[in-house]
Amino acid sequence: MSESQMLDVVELVENEKNKTNVKCTHCDSLILKPATADYVESEFDLPEPQQKRRQSSDPVGEPAPFTCEKLKHFWVVSDMFTFENIGFSHTVDKTKYLICADCEIGPVGYHDLQTKRCYIALQRVKHTA
Repeated sequence: MSESQMLDVVELVENEKNKTNVKCTHCDSLILKPATADYVESEFDLPEPQQKRRQSSDPVGEPAPFTCEKLKHFWVVSDMFTFENIGFSHTVDKTKYLICADCEIGPVGYHDLQTKRCYIALQRVKHTA
């Protein structure tokens, strides 16, 4: 779901926490149980799950630039062991990206190495009872 689509945050948040289960949109794997993550609004450029292939006209030896989506609705957890199921990428510019540990699709969020907090984008997961 892109940021331009309406996200009904009111239906997802209860007492500033996630009201429902948070699951992978692709394989339905459980990522967070209800009431385990705090809701925050903070802008972050999260890489798109599908990246464009390197073009022959791109400069040789330089990595292809990531295409990102600016997101601002996140579930945040302070302890990575709060997750039921999540995978971490290698470090990229003081950030580790979060993926589904079962199907390895993502990123669904990011881990800030400075604050040690993990952020899951509401737009990149599904919410179920």
